[in-house]
Amino acid sequence: MLKPFLAASVLLAGSFSALAQDADTVVATVNDEAITLGQMIAMRQGLGEEAVQNMPDTALWDLLLDQMIRQTAVAQMASDPLSKRDAAALEVERRAYLAGRVLEDVAAPEPTDEELRAIYDQIFGDQSAPAVEYNAAHILVETREEAEAIAGQLAEGADFGALAEEKSTDNSGPNKGDLGWFQADQMVAPFAEAVKALEKGQVSAPVESQFGWHVIKLNDSREVTPPSLDDIKPQLAVQLRRDRVQAEIEKRVTESKVEKTEGLGADLLNKTELLGE
Repeated sequence: MLKPFLAASVLLAGSFSALAQDADTVVATVNDEAITLGQMIAMRQGLGEEAVQNMPDTALWDLLLDQMIRQTAVAQMASDPLSKRDAAALEVERRAYLAGRVLEDVAAPEPTDEELRAIYDQIFGDQSAPAVEYNAAHILVETREEAEAIAGQLAEGADFGALAEEKSTDNSGPNKGDLGWFQADQMVAPFAEAVKALEKGQVSAPVESQFGWHVIKLNDSREVTPPSLDDIKPQLAVQLRRDRVQAEIEKRVTESKVEKTEGLGADLLNKTELLGE
C-alpha cells in the first residue's frame, strides 16, 4: 500500500514544481549573467510556427538554449558602458519592437462579418451594374506647352510608346507609359474623366492634374464582375487588419505632442563621427 502512495506523492511534487516556474526562472548563467525562462519563451515566440514545425520540444529547448548561451557570451564582449552607437541602435530596436507589439494586438481581433461587408462595399461599391476597367498609357510632362507639342507629334504619326520613354517624367516612362488595368476611381478625377471619354485607340488632348500635364491613350476597356464576398474574405481580412494598424498609427501620432527641432540639416545623417566612429 505504501508504494502507490509514494508514487503519487512524487507525481504531485513534480506538478507543484512545474507550477512554481515563472518568467524569472533562471535557465542558465553565462559568467553570472542569467538566461531566464521568459527570455526563452520570447525567443520561441519570435520564431513563428513554421520555423519549428515538427521539431520535438526537447530538441527545440536545446537549440534555443544553446543559441542564447552563445549570444550572451558574445554580447558580453561589448563595451561597458555601451558606446554611443550601440546605445542608439538598441533604443531604435526597443522602440521598433514595442511599436510592433502594440500593432500586433491592434491587428489581432478576428474581423466580424459586419466589418468584412463594410470593407467589401467600400471597395466594390454599388454592384447593380458591372464595373468597367481601363487599360491606358500616358505621357506626363510639367507644362501645357510640352503636352501640346507631344499631342502634335502623335497626331503626325509619332509612336506613343517611344515618346513616353523619351519624354514622360514618371516611372511609367520606361514601360512605354503603360499603366496596366485600373478602374476610373483609382485615378485622380481629371485623369479618370478623360479616360472614360476616350474610345479604344484614341489619344486625349492634354489633361492637367496635380501631377502635371497628361497625354493619355486608351488601349482597351472591359466590364468586370466583382468577386463574391465569400470568395475574398481572407484578402479582405488582411486589408481590414492593415487599415486598423494604419488608423491606430495616425490616431496615436495625432494625439501625441510632437515638437521637431528646427535648423537641423539632413546632411547630419552622414556625420557618423557623432557616434564615435
